[in-house]
Amino acid sequence: MGTDTVREQAADEAAERRREQRGWYVYDWACSVYSTSVLTVFLGPYLTSVAKAAADADGFVHPLGIPLSAGSFFAYCVSASVILSIFVMPLAGAAADRTGRKKPLLAVAAYVGAAATAGMFFLDGDRYLLGGLLLIVANASLAVSMVLYNSYLPQIAPPEERDAVSSRGWAFGYAAGSLVLVANLILYTAHDTFGVSEATAVRICLASAGIWWGAFTLIPLKRLRDRRTTSSSGTSTHGWRQLAATVRDLRRQPLTLAFLLAYLVYNDGIQTVISQASVYGSEELGLDQSTLIVAVLLVQLLAVAGALGMGRLARTYGAKRTILGSLVAWTVTLGAGYFLPAGAPVWFFVLAAGIGLVLGGSQALSRSLFSHLVPPGKEAEYFSAYEMSDRGMSWLGPLLFGLTYQLTGSYRDAIISLVAFFVLGFVLLARVPVGQAVRDAGNPVPDRI
Repeated sequence: MGTDTVREQAADEAAERRREQRGWYVYDWACSVYSTSVLTVFLGPYLTSVAKAAADADGFVHPLGIPLSAGSFFAYCVSASVILSIFVMPLAGAAADRTGRKKPLLAVAAYVGAAATAGMFFLDGDRYLLGGLLLIVANASLAVSMVLYNSYLPQIAPPEERDAVSSRGWAFGYAAGSLVLVANLILYTAHDTFGVSEATAVRICLASAGIWWGAFTLIPLKRLRDRRTTSSSGTSTHGWRQLAATVRDLRRQPLTLAFLLAYLVYNDGIQTVISQASVYGSEELGLDQSTLIVAVLLVQLLAVAGALGMGRLARTYGAKRTILGSLVAWTVTLGAGYFLPAGAPVWFFVLAAGIGLVLGGSQALSRSLFSHLVPPGKEAEYFSAYEMSDRGMSWLGPLLFGLTYQLTGSYRDAIISLVAFFVLGFVLLARVPVGQAVRDAGNPVPDRI
């Protein structure tokens, strides 16, 4: 009878864990639409056009009295949002760790971001400042919510399940992004049939991403459970103290720190390509929004295939060599992008296919490689530093992109400037002896790494 009771309890716990996991997947389903529809497809070209409508005769806008090229305004706002995230993420993470109440904090971050995104419906005329403010708030809110979202993974999945659970969440996000982009494409291409202007169709697509984000967030908020922490000490600065302590500890693992630096550099390039590709396509190549939507759909679909394919390559050649190969592919892809002829959608689709094939795999393998370089028992704090590198440090690329355009007036020069991140990232990663790094971290060295 005692054994039966234990089995029943184990079965109940497993069922509850599955229920939480399913709820956890849905947040990726909810928020990924912002990343695809808003940040990657619609907002860059549209906010750029709004800024240009407000520009002076020399093509400059003047937020807070600072002269900025209207064509660079979107990139600068992305940089500002990431810098804001750097300050907010440690505070939110510390509050969650201190109180154990992640769910209320997740709700605040999600609904502030969703509300800012829904508010983009009112972005018309020359309201570029409104658009910049909403972008900064929404982007920073997404970054904070993802820190809290990711922190649930160790609680809802034992070690043997985490790869599968994490992958399912990732797949849910790509599925939602693809589904909503199809709906966006229908509305945008047939806007006359629906009785709305092209600009109104774009604003509906932007706002609907916020509504989607907010509506589906209700499911994880209902299913996820908070776990009370045993520690109630600390202040709002605890997050900074913990981050500083982690950095000090990383200095005792110089090879792990070297990998993290390499990842910070090349991931900055990846994130900038994702956020600025639509601006390049619309402003430099003269492609319409429908072409951009189809291109992003292609990226979404091929990213899954690329990740699986690169995973197989990693089993044969090792994760480090496969990532280095992907950085070469990124460099070649951007180089090809520089020479793309204007008004040629087919070649832009080829470029999108190249990005899709290396996008998912380069990021997925970087995370798995880093997991081998983390000392046992320090997974949470080290992955907090990794999250900061992933989401909190990707501001230099958009800044370089915006400055290059402002100085040269050419988006081709701006896009080719990003090659520097992949070349420098390649050099830094190539210098990391990952086998030794794994041993120094106190972990067994895989046959292929």
